[in-house]
Amino acid sequence: MAEVVRVLGLDVAREPQPGDPRTWVNHARTALYKACRRELILSEESFQTLIKAAVYDPDPSFNRHFLEPALNAFGHRRVQASLLGYLRAGTDLERAGAANAWYWSALPLRMPTVRAEHPAATGPAEPYDAATVRAEWYETALREFVSNEHLDVRRCILPGLPLRKSAYPPELHDLVDAAVAIARSHPDEYIRHRVEHQVGD
Repeated sequence: MAEVVRVLGLDVAREPQPGDPRTWVNHARTALYKACRRELILSEESFQTLIKAAVYDPDPSFNRHFLEPALNAFGHRRVQASLLGYLRAGTDLERAGAANAWYWSALPLRMPTVRAEHPAATGPAEPYDAATVRAEWYETALREFVSNEHLDVRRCILPGLPLRKSAYPPELHDLVDAAVAIARSHPDEYIRHRVEHQVGD
């Protein structure tokens, strides 16, 4: 959060006072919220700062506040590609955080005053194919869920993971079966409950 405050130049003290980090974080979040409702020009450096803040935020509701300005300034393609990179090559904490942040990555762009400082640097000019990017995320998340035994990674991936074979090409159907079997026999109660809810949908 301190890096977000520094890079975006938010109107709040750059560091929390000793013994009062929660109040400072709340002030910083409020400052970011207000800045996004005024004209906010985001530098290139701010892209990775906002994505990292979204990935590292422990609250899957609050991470939206970092992701939304990044989406509006830099576009869906670039934000989703960055989250996919964290899911593929991040630490377990980053993989879990990327899965939480992915939930917000298709939000409509509703912050017209939030823009990139250099719009040409926001990404490739070719059309954004949301379905293709989504399919790439689902395949990567499915493989990660099956192969990665870290509890938080599996807990964070599962709610956004389709568990019906029709969502995947035939070559991934065995992995869908494996994911369902892993979740149904998992020692974690949340995972066992969640899979039945998703398979039943």
